[in-house]
Amino acid sequence: MSAYRDDDGTVVVLLPARMSKAEEREWVTTMVARLMKSEERRRPSDAALAKRAENLSNRYLEGLARPRTVRWVENQQQRWGSCTPADKSIRLSSRLQGMPSWVVDYVLLHELAHLLEKGHTPAFWRLVDQYPKAERAKGFLEGFALAASWELPPDAVPPADGSAEVDSGVEPGPMTAEAVEPQVDELAQ
Repeated sequence: MSAYRDDDGTVVVLLPARMSKAEEREWVTTMVARLMKSEERRRPSDAALAKRAENLSNRYLEGLARPRTVRWVENQQQRWGSCTPADKSIRLSSRLQGMPSWVVDYVLLHELAHLLEKGHTPAFWRLVDQYPKAERAKGFLEGFALAASWELPPDAVPPADGSAEVDSGVEPGPMTAEAVEPQVDELAQ
């Protein structure tokens, strides 16, 4: 049994055909509730994001970074997050929703650090690098950005039955540093 949300937002629940109508109703209710709970955990509200920011500031920045607003935004397609120190606002790209919490926390801490240190100075990186999974999160975001920019040819993935040989020499084409390096923040003055 499983439940997922289709591309158009419809919830699809897969159940064994042998179930009675009463069992189906019960399991559909159960599976939809599980799906909603899972989605809620992966897509925290703006209020939950603000609470995370407060906890991260307290834990890694001695509580000194105090944003006025922390929210998800839909309009950041080139950056993971942004911070405007002048009005103490932090915005995280909705593209981060569903990523591991330690990745979201890294981006959030990165933006919090900009409330204390505006540029990417050595002092700024000392603040950010207090986060134990900073390097791992940077690698995750770099890998995600790189994978998103590549299109795999249809023959790059072997058939499920294992009947075809796989050419491991698939070359993705020229890559630039700009295509690989994730853009984490934008300082708006």
